[in-house]
Amino acid sequence: MRSFLKILVMLLFVSTTAYTQQNVTVLIEQKAGAIIPKLIEWRRYLHQHPELSNREYKTAEYVAAHLKSLGLEVQTGIAKTGIVAILRGGKPGPVVALRADMDALPVLERVDVPFKSTATADYLGQTVPVMHACGHDSHVAMLMGTAEVLAGMKKDVPGTVKFFFQPAEEGTPGDEEGGAPLMVKEGAMDNPKVDVVFGMHIESDIEIGKFEYKPGAFMASSDWFTIKVKGKQSHGSQPWKGIDPIVVSTEIINGLQTIVSRQSELTKAPVVITVGKFHSGVRPNIIPEEAVLEGTIRTLDSKMQQETHERIKKVATTIADAMGATAEVTIETKTLVTYNNPELVKMMVPSLETAAGKDNVKEREWVTGAEDFSFYGEKAPAFFIYIGGMPKGADKMKAPPHHTPDFYIDDSKLDVGVKGFCQLVFDYAALQAANAKPVKKKS
Repeated sequence: MRSFLKILVMLLFVSTTAYTQQNVTVLIEQKAGAIIPKLIEWRRYLHQHPELSNREYKTAEYVAAHLKSLGLEVQTGIAKTGIVAILRGGKPGPVVALRADMDALPVLERVDVPFKSTATADYLGQTVPVMHACGHDSHVAMLMGTAEVLAGMKKDVPGTVKFFFQPAEEGTPGDEEGGAPLMVKEGAMDNPKVDVVFGMHIESDIEIGKFEYKPGAFMASSDWFTIKVKGKQSHGSQPWKGIDPIVVSTEIINGLQTIVSRQSELTKAPVVITVGKFHSGVRPNIIPEEAVLEGTIRTLDSKMQQETHERIKKVATTIADAMGATAEVTIETKTLVTYNNPELVKMMVPSLETAAGKDNVKEREWVTGAEDFSFYGEKAPAFFIYIGGMPKGADKMKAPPHHTPDFYIDDSKLDVGVKGFCQLVFDYAALQAANAKPVKKKS
């Protein structure tokens, strides 16, 4: 008899929860749909008024004013210009963090839209054009919208929701601290302690209204390297009297590519080594004394990351030594691998399917781009999701890449991101209540 009653209680709990979740989904759908005009307005205002990393002063003011109008607890000045806003729901539940990044890039916009950016700013002593060439304006708008929808459902919200509006995802100028590492350092994941964190990134080559994701390692770590090659200066007409660091450096560049093509086990995970900057010399008739190479390393496995670092050092120093020069290698880690907790992904993919439709959610391959969202995943289970921004029916092979002057986002379906965030909040709490077993973060 007791066993029968226990089963009956469980069935009643499940059916009641399902009914409640169904009501919540309908309400989210209605509220998110109602604010589409606001989402577009916010996004286009932010697009027209972009600010560089660690300089998002006006953006932060704009966002904070909106959050305060919703009655949220708003903390400003986190990680220089960042914001942490807190919504304490009317029901018990976990602490869920949602993140958007706010910074733009030093790119001159070529897209002919009414809200085109003509902004300029100082970057390391130079006046540069500024553009939201990676979609962070869309991220901010979606999270502003999510805050509005959830604030309007406060009595039904389970637990606590923390909204992170983060500066400097693109990297800080010079030696400044910033971005997700500084948000974490200054306590964004604490007080109250975050149980789980979600983030979204809009993509110019994924059709609007769609989500894509990958469990486990999703986006690459990003390391920046500098190689200083020291040779011997000589007259350009007498190379035999010197040691040409330019020639040595070109051999090092070629050697670095063999790390990828001949030394790395690419069936395990991708590796990318790119030299993006090469500086040497002052005159065409002088063989200089020094050359400097700068570049980036992208890996999706921590062991391969360390192996790649050692191989770069060995290749550079050995080639330089063989040619009579010396090479000094320094490597700085900028971001970690963005790791999607597999258990969390499995739990929450149905929430994305509820928000966008089952046919609009799919698993994808690795991404060699990097994201400092990875630092939040060191503190709590994390799930980072791609959302579409490409116009419906467009050719993804022709979609302008991120970080370019022609980058373009269709903002007509930003409500899908809002619905996705809201479903994740409610569904995670419901699943945690049913399972009474928290998801463990990556060890």
